[in-house]
Amino acid sequence: MTRAGIACISMGAIALGAALAAPRYDPAKDDAWVAPRKNWWAFQKVARPEAPQLTDAWVRGPVDAFLLEAMRAKELTPARPLEPRAAARRLYLDLTGLPPSPEEADRFAANPTEAAWAALVDRLMASPRYAERWATRWLDVVRYADTNGYELDAERPQSWRYRDWVIRAFEQNKPYDRFVQEQIAGDEMFPGDKGALIATGFFRAGPQHVVGGNQDDEMNRQEVLVEMTTGVGATFLGLTIHCARCHNHKFDPIPQADYYRLQAVLAGTEGKEISLATDAEKAAYEEAKKAFEAKLKPIKDAIAEIEKPYRERLKEAKKAKLEPAYLAVLDIPKEQQTGEQKTLFKEASAQIKVSWDELVAALEPADKEKRAGLRRQMHRLEYEEPEAPMSAFAVANMDAVPPTHILKIGNHKMKLDEVGPGLLRVLDAPEVADTVAGRRTALARWLTSPDHPLTARVMVNRIWHLRMGRGLVPTLNDFGVLGARPTNRKLLDWLAAEFVASGWSIRHIDRLIVLASAYRMAPEFDEAKAKIDPDNNLYWRANRRRLEAEFIRDSVLSVSGALNPALYGKPVKVPLEPEVYDLIFTEGEPDNLWPVNLDPADFNRRTIYLLNKRTVRLPFLANFDQPDAMTSCPARPTSTHALQALSLMNSDLMREQSERFAARVEKECAKDGACFVKRAYRLALARDPRPEESAMAREFLDAGNARADFCLALLNRNEFAYLP
Repeated sequence: MTRAGIACISMGAIALGAALAAPRYDPAKDDAWVAPRKNWWAFQKVARPEAPQLTDAWVRGPVDAFLLEAMRAKELTPARPLEPRAAARRLYLDLTGLPPSPEEADRFAANPTEAAWAALVDRLMASPRYAERWATRWLDVVRYADTNGYELDAERPQSWRYRDWVIRAFEQNKPYDRFVQEQIAGDEMFPGDKGALIATGFFRAGPQHVVGGNQDDEMNRQEVLVEMTTGVGATFLGLTIHCARCHNHKFDPIPQADYYRLQAVLAGTEGKEISLATDAEKAAYEEAKKAFEAKLKPIKDAIAEIEKPYRERLKEAKKAKLEPAYLAVLDIPKEQQTGEQKTLFKEASAQIKVSWDELVAALEPADKEKRAGLRRQMHRLEYEEPEAPMSAFAVANMDAVPPTHILKIGNHKMKLDEVGPGLLRVLDAPEVADTVAGRRTALARWLTSPDHPLTARVMVNRIWHLRMGRGLVPTLNDFGVLGARPTNRKLLDWLAAEFVASGWSIRHIDRLIVLASAYRMAPEFDEAKAKIDPDNNLYWRANRRRLEAEFIRDSVLSVSGALNPALYGKPVKVPLEPEVYDLIFTEGEPDNLWPVNLDPADFNRRTIYLLNKRTVRLPFLANFDQPDAMTSCPARPTSTHALQALSLMNSDLMREQSERFAARVEKECAKDGACFVKRAYRLALARDPRPEESAMAREFLDAGNARADFCLALLNRNEFAYLP
């Protein structure tokens, strides 16, 4: 027996011994442990409080009333309101992620009435741009990306349909209870609904280990279940339930058994590509694919012919370095190999495999250039590849549900008692039937029950955070004991109750917030007030907020006039900076390992439609704190560092768009220098330049500086990157 085999037996014996020695699962004991810990505020059902009856002109509705009551208790007063033009700019950027045109800002500034503000809010919320802006935040929470992550980080060809489903859901103002149900159990609850099936891609939005080599299938399956369970806990419950994976939660009343009971709800669920195409569409695709492959074959054959002698030579050189046992097994036919020989054969084959970079490095210059030309032909032809028939990157129920065990310290090799499906007992959840189908339906219905203490609170808190810069519960994914307490519990509960009463309308709550006086305050600092409430927990002023990375880029494209407004579709690959390409791949290699979209107009689409690759984030976006999509990101950090200035001043994006910005203004103003300065300010900042700014601009341009440099300077202002 090999050493590896002896080691496996030894580890198995240790695991078995530990499992047998472990205490057995006792539901009654867990019930007794949970019972005295149920009194935490977040586990109590929402009771709608009465809004304070305050006679103050600042109060435009219940939101303002709750906030002003809390301010008065600390002898605080609200900050001054924004002037109309700045308020309009804030609203456009906040609701759509795009700046207003000068004419749009003028229109509101000329008539800044309550009716005009409400009409503007309604118009922007009806725009697909509002949906794109909201979807960006939701995709952060569910850690969506277009690739798997980890070593290979392969692309997921049809996963973008989930991204489009999210955008459409916000565009349609889909009720949040239905929004949740479709993501958790769309295939079970709404059979025949293609959108609901695509929505279950929620369970596959996060990273997944998909690699070659020796695999532990049981461990891989446990990783998938951990991702799914953790995703439900963070996204909808706002709880760190993953802390109970290895032991009873140290702070929240979540026994380890509850973690695995919830995992058992999902245990019969597997990722699946489900065709949504008709038979005719499939047949047409197969015909088109055959024709395409026939066109591609001569080029591939020519490349293989060039590579063949180099590949064989490299392979022989590697074989010469193999140990005798590995070398000998390569000559034994597969059907005659013993179990140990099969293992040796697999390992030997991996050792003599020639990688693409080794091959490219070995090519003679003439062959290298010839191969590069053929590969350019191949990549150009690949743009003609027929699109695969529509399918859903979704989940489905297995034929039979594998058993779920409590795992000692979360180790899949150390199984304790088997448990059936169940929900969190601290929330007095109903029982879940131990059947193949219907488990996720039970979970979805429980989450969207009007009496659920967490679902509505968690979501209205996300809405509040999006609009006000900080959640009423600052720890958006943690409503547990270690999470922050609500800064205004009565307002949070009123919003949660109103959310359910409105039919779970996200837009209704969103609208209540942006119609409030509190939303329209200036972000001015006041030293005396800051001594009373340094963290602005009572919202006596607006929080200073920078645009997210995606919306800085989108705003630049909008101001330059380059923004492509196309909606939905496959993710776009934009060119990588050469130094980034060389860092990721091999410097100077001729293979096109990052084939960009053929139409340059695609490069100027909104950032939400760009390919989001977990291991290759675009430097501009990464520098401005775009999350890596490996874990749920409920609130983005706002860092400040030198790379941001370098990106805004020197990146290819900013240089190109500042030139387009200048060309746009020149076209609109001809050779009128005063017009150029004024129009550039109005496009970039939605206001006229102040006298001193006009003077400095004229001095700069009269000195012979390029107009594109002036436009670049405008795009580098804090005022451009921050909400008013």
